[in-house]
Amino acid sequence: MNADLPTLIEAFFTRHLAQRQGVSAHTIASYRDTFRLLLRFAHKQSGKTPSQLTLAQLDVALLDGFLRDLETTRSNTARSRNLRLTALRSFFGFVAYEAPEHSALCARVRAMPRKRHERRQVDYLRRPEIEALLAAPDTAGWFGRRDHALLLTAVQTGLRLSELTALRQKDVTLGAGAHVRCMGKGRKERDTPLTKPVAGILATWIKEQGEGLENFVFANRHGGRLSADAVQNIVRKHAAGARKQCASLAGKRVTPHVLRHTAAMELMQAGVECSMIALWLGHASLDTTQVYLEANLAMKEQTLSKASPAKGKMCRYKPGDRMLNFLNNL
Repeated sequence: MNADLPTLIEAFFTRHLAQRQGVSAHTIASYRDTFRLLLRFAHKQSGKTPSQLTLAQLDVALLDGFLRDLETTRSNTARSRNLRLTALRSFFGFVAYEAPEHSALCARVRAMPRKRHERRQVDYLRRPEIEALLAAPDTAGWFGRRDHALLLTAVQTGLRLSELTALRQKDVTLGAGAHVRCMGKGRKERDTPLTKPVAGILATWIKEQGEGLENFVFANRHGGRLSADAVQNIVRKHAAGARKQCASLAGKRVTPHVLRHTAAMELMQAGVECSMIALWLGHASLDTTQVYLEANLAMKEQTLSKASPAKGKMCRYKPGDRMLNFLNNL
């Protein structure tokens, strides 16, 4: 195909990502924002408009400068910087296939290293905090009943925010084998079981809504799909109310993704294996699920209780060799 930069970028988004890879709209939007930022940066560096840029000008030096600029000028974290690099690697992988004469450049870009960063333990809610959050919505009103059903479903299923807002009534199976069906990352469809209490709440809520297979389960006042911002505001609002009843919530930032972490930790503390939790949450790799093991203090305490403590004894300190001490302290 024509190897000029605008044509390659257009084909990457319309043909490769949307048709061939079938990636989600969220991923396409993330990659789009990466290229918007990159082309603006390249324009400042070269003085050429994005349409005048050539593929050869997007060399490793420029891309490295772009990634450093994200951290210094835009205060991006290493994690955000790495997400931008992922988009660039994907694009140059596509270019290597479509325009092999640029394979050397593509190989250099795809070899650019990710930046290491600190991995924080995941935040999650403990049982008293969950109960306080679920009790916060005023179920005397329509919005309160919707919010209660949404929060309860999020905490029990661990669905991603986009999966929650996309749920339609046709995706909910009640009665025997109650479950919800969603399309997750990588266009992977999965079923997530519902407990009897959650199934009962959803059955009551759907009946109040008025049954319609295409109706969104958690709709806005007009019957349309809730936006991501709307769900975040719902969680933030009821977390603020829950803090009045549960003091431990005062120092916690509660988000829809924290509710997903909470569902995972509830499963882990119930003794469910990591492989099953990965399937439950739709993780592509078990490595993603391992973070919940690291955050589970209760399991660490149980392990400690089974270990035999070291029986140390008091002794007089004797300094080691001066040179070895110097090397050990480097």
